[in-house]
Amino acid sequence: MLSKSNFSKTRGQLLALCFLFSASLMIPAAQAQQLGVTQSQILTISIERLFAESEFGQRIANEIDAESAVLAAENRRIEGELEQEERDLTERRKSLDANAFRVLADAFDQKVQSHRTTQKSKYEALNQKGDIARAEFLQVIVPILEDLRREAGAAVLIEKSTVILADPTFDITAIAISRVNVALGDGARITTDPQQ
Repeated sequence: MLSKSNFSKTRGQLLALCFLFSASLMIPAAQAQQLGVTQSQILTISIERLFAESEFGQRIANEIDAESAVLAAENRRIEGELEQEERDLTERRKSLDANAFRVLADAFDQKVQSHRTTQKSKYEALNQKGDIARAEFLQVIVPILEDLRREAGAAVLIEKSTVILADPTFDITAIAISRVNVALGDGARITTDPQQ
């Protein structure tokens, strides 16, 4: 049996041990607070959001939007010209024999097909520009994401869209956007030339 004085002494020692133990548990949380990264073995990230909300991704989106607008205006202009040409051809049909009209009609059809092919190629090139920029972005952010993974003491960084359920505190997308913006800015200085 513990005497009253021994019990008080033992209780005091237990409280001191509990305090030390709880303080040791708080160290990772304090480090996480300093680093701004949740300490966890598993982290999630939305690469789509990271690209879209980063200065780099926004620059690419703005460039593609501007080029798309130019291409759409060009498309409307050419289509207007072709429509006028078609009306003129229809009008001329009255004064042409069948063979002469057929030659003009075939030439017009080829012109329309050529326009469609050219415009389709331009739209595909624009889409490819976006894909290339995204691939380049993913390549240059790997060291930034690796630093975040290490800071969090995580073994795994998982794409959020593949996760069914997760604690939102383990999502590092917002801090990744901040770090990427600091490191890359809008990415304009990064070369897109595959030869370099």
